[in-house]
Amino acid sequence: MATPLADALNEIVEKLGNSDNFVRLVLSGRRRNMQTPNERIDVKPVLIKGEIKYQVAQSDGRAMTTKNYSPQEFLKLGLLEAGFANIHLEEKDQSISLRITKKGEALLNRARGEFSADLSHDRNKSRLLDPSDPFLIEVGISDSGGKVKASKNDKYLQVEEFLRLLIPSLNSAIEAGHIDKPNEKSPLTIVDLGCGHAYLTFAAHQYLRSQGIAVKVIGIDIRESARARNNEIAKKLGISDSIEFRAEEISETTLKSADVAIALHACDTATDDALAWSVMTGAKLVLVAPCCHHDIQAQMVEIPEPWSMITKNGIMKERLGDLITDGLRIQIMKLSGYRVEAIEFIGGEHTPRNLMIRAVKTGAVADSSEEKRYQEMLSLWKVKPALATLLNR
Repeated sequence: MATPLADALNEIVEKLGNSDNFVRLVLSGRRRNMQTPNERIDVKPVLIKGEIKYQVAQSDGRAMTTKNYSPQEFLKLGLLEAGFANIHLEEKDQSISLRITKKGEALLNRARGEFSADLSHDRNKSRLLDPSDPFLIEVGISDSGGKVKASKNDKYLQVEEFLRLLIPSLNSAIEAGHIDKPNEKSPLTIVDLGCGHAYLTFAAHQYLRSQGIAVKVIGIDIRESARARNNEIAKKLGISDSIEFRAEEISETTLKSADVAIALHACDTATDDALAWSVMTGAKLVLVAPCCHHDIQAQMVEIPEPWSMITKNGIMKERLGDLITDGLRIQIMKLSGYRVEAIEFIGGEHTPRNLMIRAVKTGAVADSSEEKRYQEMLSLWKVKPALATLLNR
């Protein structure tokens, strides 16, 4: 249910005034017909000369700049009302996500959790994953000394940010009754579709276990070499009883169900395979960060006017194709009984593929106007989404 925007913003402001409980704030996305001062803003508390300051890191998509303010000075900046569509606040005992819709409505999502602030005066935020954790060394993100390899830093940060969104999304789904509360006899089941080197697979398993959540994690990847390697790592870590890997096509996997389906940068239509599997098996929570998009781009032959003004430029046509692809995916998920949103899960300086599709199965029947809008989009662009084909719609 929507909350009055003024009330939602006032709640965030009030909580930001309590610096002792503040852990992190992220502002991202752009509201309709508004221009934000930067692409993304990250805020964290830092301790300077015995005083708490709010360190503001702003990204324009190319460079990051930081500046420190007192909590009162920060609030006077008015960044909460600067046109951002997504506001994510973490306190020590909960997270609050505020999404402002095209109509200017405020959608609030609260989730219980435990978060800690790193008050060091640098740009390193508090980490969910200790770089010296044996699993990070085994999968090749950290070196033998327990330090993140320079070549793997972006991947490490991507996995961390994925987890930061997984945890509150999972807690919220459990509290809403969409997912049963897990226990050792009935653990939470998670499948990583297109797991590859299993960075995210192991991270989700290890972090959730460290939080006392009973889980069973399955990684799916077509390559037998990946299955053998990852199962061997699980054996070395002594966790083979709660994590396993299979060498299978996503579309043909023998796995029939899971509470949560995740996929980090499954290439091209492998993302569609992951979403189709999720819909067909009734996965309760789906978190997918798409990778390259070729399917719809290849179908963009008859360009409706006046869109040729954009598509005549190759790079702009490619980006438009990305948006159309993910827009259609989201619409299909909505029509399949999911509450869906597109969010940024990490700053663009770490990967250009920083969009995440987050979907929760509610079983709600979509309004007839949603189907009409979907059909109009197909007719306008004369395309057939791979996901639609996989779901026979």
